[in-house]
Amino acid sequence: MAKLAVFDFDSTLMDGETIDFLARPLGLEAQVASITERAMAGELDFYKALRARVALLEGLEEQKVNDICAALPLIQGAAEVVAGLKERGYTVVCFSGGFRNATKPACQKLGIDADFSNFLHAENGVLTGQVGGEMMYSAAKGDMIVRLQSLLGIGREDTLVVGDGANDLSMFAHADTRVAFCAKPILKEAATHCVDVRDLREILKIV
Repeated sequence: MAKLAVFDFDSTLMDGETIDFLARPLGLEAQVASITERAMAGELDFYKALRARVALLEGLEEQKVNDICAALPLIQGAAEVVAGLKERGYTVVCFSGGFRNATKPACQKLGIDADFSNFLHAENGVLTGQVGGEMMYSAAKGDMIVRLQSLLGIGREDTLVVGDGANDLSMFAHADTRVAFCAKPILKEAATHCVDVRDLREILKIV
């Protein structure tokens, strides 16, 4: 029986927020983190918050971005949960309101089947402060999961979703197994299971 598992990336598969790591060399980490925190708690529109944070990254060298992204720390148990789910017949996918520079290397490392995220725009090897992609809106993950379910012929009863913030709510609406991982209160309310230990192997006990 085909099954689908969809993971958020920042603070779910990866230990932290990609954009906070990118803001650090510019000395803007605190400023960016405060916007992230409010967006994940559902206090700010995700699209506006994303654009505001990316605008602060203008001038950062693209190579520096890629170097930082290649070294991002994964959450404990990330490799084991992906392998364990695949053994159980799951197609494992990552949805991120963050950036392909980060999701692509991490997902290749973890053996994840596909990643959907946004693109940081650069000109002459330097970030312009602009961003584009299919994961920029609060409803984006829900829209994408429905398309994937249709493509793979998988219903909500065979769909597992894992996330931590308000922008994961839209995909939670289309899965019967909904795991809030070290999550904000707004997501816990919509979850069927809450994991409050920073170890993704706990999810294997649920499935």
